[in-house]
Amino acid sequence: MGFKCGIVGMPNVGKSSLFNALTHSAIAAENYPFCTIDPNVGVVHVPDPRLDKIASIVNPKQVLPATMEFVDIAGLVAGASKGEGLGNQFLAHIRETQAVAHVVRCFHDDNVVHVSGRVDPLADVEIIETELALADLETMTRALDKAQKLGRSGDKSAQVLIQQLQSILEGLNEMRPVRAQDLNEATLANIKSFNLLTAKPVVFVANVDEAALDGNDMSAAVAQYARNQGAECVVLCAALEAELALLEDLEREEFLGEMGVSEPGLNRFIRAGYQLLGLQTYFTAGPKECRAWTIRKNETAPKAAAVIHTDFERGFIRAEVIGYDDFIEYNGESGAQSAGRLRLEGKEYLVSDGDVMHFRFNV
Repeated sequence: MGFKCGIVGMPNVGKSSLFNALTHSAIAAENYPFCTIDPNVGVVHVPDPRLDKIASIVNPKQVLPATMEFVDIAGLVAGASKGEGLGNQFLAHIRETQAVAHVVRCFHDDNVVHVSGRVDPLADVEIIETELALADLETMTRALDKAQKLGRSGDKSAQVLIQQLQSILEGLNEMRPVRAQDLNEATLANIKSFNLLTAKPVVFVANVDEAALDGNDMSAAVAQYARNQGAECVVLCAALEAELALLEDLEREEFLGEMGVSEPGLNRFIRAGYQLLGLQTYFTAGPKECRAWTIRKNETAPKAAAVIHTDFERGFIRAEVIGYDDFIEYNGESGAQSAGRLRLEGKEYLVSDGDVMHFRFNV
């Protein structure tokens, strides 16, 4: 299991450059609004040096990293919720994603057109957030009308839903996104089918220029906004990341070293995405393949097994587990077992990030 993340923002803020960097592709990233119309979709390998270290011990025939899917969605403008700039079409694309990467322009460049004629990151953020909230308001209003009709017939579940929807609508009218309304599990379950835009977790990407890789006043303002929203924020230069993605590994390492940077900003961005959705990784390691698998945190061993194949969950007997650090320290499964670091875990075991696992199951 990976996740599908939509890249959104105003036109010309660096969305397509970020997508190019992530996917090592070269889609149009021209200097004019709406150069992206149809969404571009790319599957990205999740960088994880732990997988390489495991593979160096096991020497498998193939190494398979975890993956994530990114969708480059065309720029939104004021009035998108009413169809401006093909807004309805673009909003529909966002609904299909699990999370949102909101790219915000945090650099000045007279050669790069800004659709509003000025660079004001927080104003841009407000436009996008407002349009998403307005779209959710419309969705919730229609849902409330339907629930009220059912409620009048005595449907008790509809009467509960009415109270929940009214509370959410009140928050949206105050421009509080659904994700920031501190809803309980029952309410979240009831509104899941509506696929609300402002309910999706968000990571803000403060797109700076090469002169401000550590951030600037504009990115600091975006980071503070993100903290206030309980969201993540990553500072990076999308144009530079797109250039780095086209280099060979050795060239990339040398270039990063010259800049005094330990890793591409994309790695931080992907980790922020994992944190955003509460995801973690476990590994399988054998002569045929070493592979990274993505699961949610606090997932049980049978649920972890199910991402390989549903039969693994149904026929689960036990899991053989070695912690990542032990696997490396004792040079693989045989050494870890000899040192007493291989454990047998049952159905209630909660998988830890980095576990190296082998599942036993009945066919």
